[in-house]
Amino acid sequence: MEPDQFHLNFLPERKIFKISELSRRVRERLEADFSNIWVEGEISNFSRAASGHLYFSLKDESAQLRCVCFRQQARLLKFRPEDGLEIIVRGSISVYERRGEYQLVAEYLEPRGVGALQLAFEQLKQKLAAEGLFDSAGKKPLPRFPRRIGIITSPTGAVIQDMIRVLERRHKNLHLLLYPVRVQGDGAAGEMVEALRAFNAEPPNGVPVDVIIIGRGGGSLEDLWAFNEENLARAIATSRVPVISAVGHETDFTIADFVADLRAPTPSAAAELVIETQQQLEKQIATMEESLRREMQYRLLGCQQRLTELVARRGFQDLRMVVAQAAQRADDAAARLVESTYAALRLLRHRWEERDAFLRHFDLRGRQERLRLLWSRHTANLAHGMQLRIAEKRGLLDPLQAQLEQLSPKRILERGYAIVKDSSGNVLRRAADSSAGESITVQLGAGHLEADVKKVIPEQS
Repeated sequence: MEPDQFHLNFLPERKIFKISELSRRVRERLEADFSNIWVEGEISNFSRAASGHLYFSLKDESAQLRCVCFRQQARLLKFRPEDGLEIIVRGSISVYERRGEYQLVAEYLEPRGVGALQLAFEQLKQKLAAEGLFDSAGKKPLPRFPRRIGIITSPTGAVIQDMIRVLERRHKNLHLLLYPVRVQGDGAAGEMVEALRAFNAEPPNGVPVDVIIIGRGGGSLEDLWAFNEENLARAIATSRVPVISAVGHETDFTIADFVADLRAPTPSAAAELVIETQQQLEKQIATMEESLRREMQYRLLGCQQRLTELVARRGFQDLRMVVAQAAQRADDAAARLVESTYAALRLLRHRWEERDAFLRHFDLRGRQERLRLLWSRHTANLAHGMQLRIAEKRGLLDPLQAQLEQLSPKRILERGYAIVKDSSGNVLRRAADSSAGESITVQLGAGHLEADVKKVIPEQS
């Protein structure tokens, strides 16, 4: 018998991976070692899938890295990525196992050297300018005497109070309509778009606004960003009613300023630009009066000059006739000038009185008092009518109530009748329905009795 032998195997044991297992282990290792990292480079091969995901490569002078930005993160970008743009990306390294490629899953993108909001501002500005939304030829003129002014701003800020104060100082009988909106944060631009649609729609009372002021106070680029949204810019551009943009301070500029029909440096300045003051109108009338007076003096001097020439040409003998005729012509000319001057002044005063009466027509205090009196009269008539109707119905109800009380079982019991019930609570209508010794309850007009049946005497046929 041969002794036992030991067999030694000096070959290393082989570990064989499946491709999916190897890709998974590589992905887990990369994600563990390269998470939340920052990478900078230039965008190339940029594309946006129908799903909303962004695919691109980051490259420098010697290498490139494939990147993906999924839809949830892409929706939060303020600027538009494009080929050739230098950016900084925060994300994690992962592996797309189906192709065995490693890639950077981007969670945040930032333009290098310029802020994302500033870049988005410049991109949208170039886009809308190329479409002609900033062209002066498309700007609508402002009405000189607006009847109703629509204001789109926050109802709680100082902006609306400043504009009301300025407008009341310039004209007391203006009709102001405030559409309250948020002017900052998510959803603010959508509320302002809805406000523009409401002011452009046909109003129920048939009196539309003549001009719209949209604005807010100053702030940072982030604070004013709602006025840089594309949907608001297009809503302003398509508005049938002229729009004045009054956003921030004089040094603040937004996309809304470029698209609007007129840009005011501040909200208070917008209130001053939207309508002329009464003093300005009176000054214009005074200026026209002075112009007419100078024209009349000029014509009189011309007549005097012609008179002098006639005297010199015809000699002293005809001086009396020449003077008389010239004086007569001068009188006629003066009379015509005076009459034309008064006619022009009467026309100007008539126009002023028409405009003043037109503005006074929109004084709502008298209309409000008439509506209040009408409301009080209708309320009193309604109350009186209701009292009459209640009295009429009560007259019909009382006899019916008396009849019901006469037919009430309680009244029958009060006349000496009783209701007899067995131990189960069933009403006994015949003596045969009970038996001797059974407990019964007798309901009277006032109270009830508990009794036992001693004897049952059935009804005799």
